[in-house]
Amino acid sequence: MTEKDMISMSRRETKRLHIIHQVLDKRITQKQAAELVGLSSRQLRRMLKRIREEGDEGICHRSRGKASNRRCSPKIKDKVLKLCRVPYRDFGPTLACEKLFEHHAIKLSDETLRLWLNQEKIPYKKRKGRKYRQWRERKHHFGEMIQMDGSHHDWFEGRGPECVYMGYIDDATGKVYGRFYEYEGTLPAMDSFKRYIRRYGIPQSVYLDKHTTYKAPAKQSIEDELEDKKPMSQFERSLTELGVTVIHANTPQAKGRVERLFRTLQDRLVKEMRLAGIKSVTQANELLISYLPMYNRRFKVKAVSDADVHQTAPHPSVLDRLLCIREERTVRNDFTVAYNGKLYQIIDAVKAQKVAVEERLDGSLHIRHKGQELRYRKIKTRPVREKLKMPVLYDRRYQSPDHPWKRLRRASQPLPVVS
Repeated sequence: MTEKDMISMSRRETKRLHIIHQVLDKRITQKQAAELVGLSSRQLRRMLKRIREEGDEGICHRSRGKASNRRCSPKIKDKVLKLCRVPYRDFGPTLACEKLFEHHAIKLSDETLRLWLNQEKIPYKKRKGRKYRQWRERKHHFGEMIQMDGSHHDWFEGRGPECVYMGYIDDATGKVYGRFYEYEGTLPAMDSFKRYIRRYGIPQSVYLDKHTTYKAPAKQSIEDELEDKKPMSQFERSLTELGVTVIHANTPQAKGRVERLFRTLQDRLVKEMRLAGIKSVTQANELLISYLPMYNRRFKVKAVSDADVHQTAPHPSVLDRLLCIREERTVRNDFTVAYNGKLYQIIDAVKAQKVAVEERLDGSLHIRHKGQELRYRKIKTRPVREKLKMPVLYDRRYQSPDHPWKRLRRASQPLPVVS
C-alpha cells in the first residue's frame, strides 16, 4: 500500500491492519486479535482472507468511493438550495431544516444542510462566540422569578412601523410570554404585566434592568432618607403593591436568559413573520397567540419542583386600581384639581388637602381619597386671563435733544474741515 493510501485510511482501519499483520506473522492468535479489534472470529477470518488475496487494500470497506444508499437525490438537493437562496435566506441550518420539514415535507439533517450551504458558498446566520460567565442555578419553582425586558428591533424588516417586544421568561422552566407595543414605557409595561397575571398569576419576583420605566432616576431626598423610603417608578410601585419583589440587574449579562431569548426571537420570530407577511403590531400579536405555545412546547425545560408558586390573580377591579399611573394632587379652595394641564371639579364634599389621581390602562381617570372614589366633572372651558399691555417707560425716539447720550454722540463726532 502506498503512503497516500495509508493517509486516506481511517484510524480504525490502520489499527486493524496492524493487528492483522501480527496474526500473519504468528505473533498473536486469531482469537486474541478478534478481541483487540472488537470483531468476531468469523469476521476476522474473512478480513484475513481478503488481505491475503488483495493485499493491504483489502482492509478498506467495500462501500468506499461509492455513493451512499441513503443519499438525497440531486432533485431534492437542488430544491433545498433554491429555497435557501430566496425564502429562507440568512436562515440558520437548524431553523431552515425545521421550515423545510414543516412547509415542504423535506426531512433533512441540519449538519447535511450546513455542508451543502458551505459547498455552494451560500451565506447563513452563524452563532457568535460567547464570553465566559459564571453559571447561576435556575430557580426551583415555576413563578418564583421571571425576567422581563423590552426588545427594540426592526421586527417587520421595514414592512411596518418600529415597535417593541415586551418579553417575559420564567427562570425555572424557560416558559415564554410576550406582546408587541409601539414603544417601551409605563403603560405598555403595565398592560403586558396585567395580561401575564391573567394567564399565569402573580409571580414571586421580577428581574428588571434600570430603564427609567422600571427604576426611578430621582435621588433620595432628606425626608425619604429619614423615613427610609426610596424613589420608585410607577411600574415599580404597582408591583410592590401587588406583593412582587423587584430586582434590578446591574448588567445585561445578569439577566442573560431574557437577553438570549431576544436573540433567538430576533432570528426565528422575525423570519416567521416574514413568511406570514405581517406588517403591523396587531397582526404580530395575533401570531403570538399560536406561536408562543408552540415555542414553549419545544424549548421549555422541566423545573426541579412541579409546584406552581404563582399567586392567584385578584379581582379585575383591584388589578385595575393597582396597575395604573397614580399621582398626588392638591385640592384648591374651589375644590378643583389640576392634572395634565386640565382642570377637574370635585362634586363630593370632602375635607382633603390632597387626593390621588389614577390614570387607568383603559384611559379612564379616577380620583380617590382614603380608599373612597370621588365624583368629579371635567371643566371644559376655563376663564382666559386678559393680557394687560405694559406702559412704555422708555423710548429712544422721544429722547430730548439735551439727553446725555445725545450730547456724548455729538462730542464724538469729528470736527468739520475748514478750507
